[in-house]
Amino acid sequence: MMAPVARINAARCYKIMLPVMWRCGSVACAVLCATFGVFASFPHQHLSDLSSTPNPSAMEPLLRARKTVGRFFEQSANVVCSESITQAIVGKNGSPSYREESKYNYQLQSASGAGSLKLVESRELRKQAFRDAGRTLLLTKGFASLLLIAHSQYETSYEFTPAGDDIEGTTALSKFNFKPVPGGASPAALQLRGKNYPLPLSGTIWIDKSSGAITRLTASVDSSMADLGLKGMQSDIHYVLVQFHDPEEAYWMPASASIDLETPLQHWRNIHRFAAYKRFLGSIHVEGIEDEKR
Repeated sequence: MMAPVARINAARCYKIMLPVMWRCGSVACAVLCATFGVFASFPHQHLSDLSSTPNPSAMEPLLRARKTVGRFFEQSANVVCSESITQAIVGKNGSPSYREESKYNYQLQSASGAGSLKLVESRELRKQAFRDAGRTLLLTKGFASLLLIAHSQYETSYEFTPAGDDIEGTTALSKFNFKPVPGGASPAALQLRGKNYPLPLSGTIWIDKSSGAITRLTASVDSSMADLGLKGMQSDIHYVLVQFHDPEEAYWMPASASIDLETPLQHWRNIHRFAAYKRFLGSIHVEGIEDEKR
């Protein structure tokens, strides 16, 4: 939901096509796009192909999750909410040494056609954070795009394995670990000096057994990209069931997302919280301009 730009030091400038970008305090880094597009058009593997796995019944929750992920992008295009963001610099003791907070009206728009999916994230500024021009902070957007890991268009790009059962409150869950298939596509990429480096995301998804909805998703990048200045990245996204009226429907929507990103010299942590979901009928246009002028 953005085309982020990052600068770690004077010698390197990064653009990350994923929910991550940096804001530079000492350098302009002004090319911050308001939208992030994910275009998926890959060799497609049918869900029925999983019937050839040794234990197809163990994969049934994943089959249902793929269908609910497709519906999520249809539903989220008709929903707006409020979003609060905490951007923090983490000290050596693991606690924030500096932070800024801001608030937005948030909308995710999606469109599909000709075997591709496009996601656009829109924000309308509600509360501007106090800005310390001497600080370099992490800008993070686009968490919905990580659900593409379980989308049918990425079936050939990630390997899923059952990881047992879990329970959250009264909700029975199935866990699946995932790892990237060498040469597969990724919904996230690092761009350095005009070249794209797909991010090898590994992690876990939790699936509600009764509905097939993904209730939590964790994803990380290890030190395999240390040569590009990325020491590691971890993200943790939680979803909640939101009830809507007229008509009576319930969707699983993002509730919170935390992102930790480290380089050899810096550690950032951003936390996003989503609330006050509302559904609209017809079309809506939300301009996300103010938050890009930093």
